[in-house]
Amino acid sequence: MNENTIFPKLKIGKLEADLPIVQGGMAVRISLAPLAAAVANEGGIGLIAASGITPDELVRHIRQARELTKGIIGINVMVAVREFADLVKAAISEKIDLVVAGAGFSRDVFGWCKNAGVTVAPIVSSERVASLAEKFGADAIVVEGKEAGGHLGTDESLASLLPRILKKVKVPVIAAGGIINGRDIYNILKAGAKGVQIGTRFAMSKESSASEAMKKVWLRSTGSIITGMSPTGMPSRAVDTTDIEAMPKVGNRNKCVRCLKNCSHRDEQIKFCIIKALENAQEGAIDDGLVFCGERIGELHDIISVKEIMARFKREYMSVVREEEGVKPCAG
Repeated sequence: MNENTIFPKLKIGKLEADLPIVQGGMAVRISLAPLAAAVANEGGIGLIAASGITPDELVRHIRQARELTKGIIGINVMVAVREFADLVKAAISEKIDLVVAGAGFSRDVFGWCKNAGVTVAPIVSSERVASLAEKFGADAIVVEGKEAGGHLGTDESLASLLPRILKKVKVPVIAAGGIINGRDIYNILKAGAKGVQIGTRFAMSKESSASEAMKKVWLRSTGSIITGMSPTGMPSRAVDTTDIEAMPKVGNRNKCVRCLKNCSHRDEQIKFCIIKALENAQEGAIDDGLVFCGERIGELHDIISVKEIMARFKREYMSVVREEEGVKPCAG
């Protein structure tokens, strides 16, 4: 069995990736050019996280990624950030391949991307929003369950959401949340999705721009919690602080940098700046930072290269195919 042909390709819009794997866009400054390019070089789709950086910085990372790979490069950006429009337009000006937009819904992004010939895939967590996205011209839809890391749009599991949304839309569906190995990929594709989006496993890679301190926190973590304490007004998942003291404490995280369109920073229960807390962690200031992670963080125990991660996915996927089907799957 040839591991290079075992996965079906992922076709969305005018794009065709050799592997049905999209790397999650993890902010702030976790998913940058080195990680996105490494994933693209292995046949997946690499995403640069645009949230929390300036349009000029985003342009530099897109250009750097283009120098490192001839593969598919996209951006992931939060609709909630104040510079959303400028970030998307900067990426479009650089002829980005794909725009993935989450943490809110923007009608405008579909027009911007369509006019520029750029593929667009919003992140959704309900049938209603999935249908709306398809109506406005989404080339694909990323369905994210509660198992994901970072900001969450639902308290429903991916297993519950995915079949319902697959029945609602005709465009390709990419599943996200709690996917960490080849068996997960097999199960998701068998359920009808055309691809998967994976975040935490790639955050824990050598090419990830996360600080060494963050990577150590992830390695030591035994679980995670959902907290409704994000200034975005959305629930989010971060490292379990009963094991590791890694949630924001009083400090320079309090200063508002006006990063969000609508911010709950001044709420009595939400007294920190989300971007600053994430920046602190990325820079290694864990005591004054926020360390996002997926629900299954406790099952990941190593920091390896993207090439090794992809090879492991292939081996695990092939093993499940032999176990479940006993035949060689067809590419396509």
